[in-house]
Amino acid sequence: MLLLDTCALIYDALTPRKLSRKARASIESADIEGDLALSDISLWETAMLVRHGRLEVGTGVDEFLRLALTARKIQILPISVEIAALSSSLDLHGDPADRIIAATAIVHRTRVVTSDKLLRRARAVPTLW
Repeated sequence: MLLLDTCALIYDALTPRKLSRKARASIESADIEGDLALSDISLWETAMLVRHGRLEVGTGVDEFLRLALTARKIQILPISVEIAALSSSLDLHGDPADRIIAATAIVHRTRVVTSDKLLRRARAVPTLW
């Protein structure tokens, strides 16, 4: 399984050239295998970016998310009790979405595709870019 960070989902859907070659190849491979995932917090984070005018998706946010998820057959991973508990104890910066995404990756024993330098520097979570 490969977990997309919110930025990776957005880049893949809207501006794939912003993805690194390694990220793009990994996403393609995981998609073919049916092994691509997204933390459910990324749905909220995307909606908030659109709501606050920091992201233009060209349609309603609900339609954008549906299209992005089905185009890649992305499975949504819910926040479990274990993920919630772990996210509160990780030695990461304060962004709650990043904490939940990192904890989701750790619990599911997978890597996060992310361009986020702070998340990539975190030793607790395996990332790729």
